[in-house]
Amino acid sequence: MKIYTKTGDNGTTALFGGTRVKKYNLRIDAYGTVDELNSYIGLIRDQEISDDNKNTLLKVQNDLFTLGAMLATPPEKETLKSGKERLNIPKVNLNSVEFLENEIDKMDQKLPQMTHFILPGGHQAVSLCHVARCVCRRAERLSVELNDQEPLNNDIVKYLNRLSDFLFTLARMLSKDLLVEEIKWIPEKQ
Repeated sequence: MKIYTKTGDNGTTALFGGTRVKKYNLRIDAYGTVDELNSYIGLIRDQEISDDNKNTLLKVQNDLFTLGAMLATPPEKETLKSGKERLNIPKVNLNSVEFLENEIDKMDQKLPQMTHFILPGGHQAVSLCHVARCVCRRAERLSVELNDQEPLNNDIVKYLNRLSDFLFTLARMLSKDLLVEEIKWIPEKQ
């Protein structure tokens, strides 16, 4: 399989199912942002963090590949003429969302109660979690906008919403594990 096909040289790309669209299409922007998010999660996984966290992040990366494929499939191409699903892979679903919720709950039990907003930073691994969280929120916003134009599987937005919560909680957990002080945001008095 060649890396370059030259089919996108005119500014278009193919969605799953063959439909060609402009590269600035909202659907492309949504799954491109999910791909960007997946790359940042890879950077987090490359840090000196626990094997449990690395394994959880690897599962998230696999889920994001699936979610990207779901976003790359326009509604009219989801099934073949025979009625069979075109995208024949397990989908991101409520079980995927619940997995993230369980991971958040496990970490929350080990963390001090949050009383203020927290400024990102303190360690590269923590900062990468916050960058990934911001990219996740952008992917979520784009997916919500896309859903307003073309209905998406509802679990896509739920998953992205919960993933941003997971990444925030992971940043806090890594701060604790790495003995990094969380800096509370306390607005200056005028």
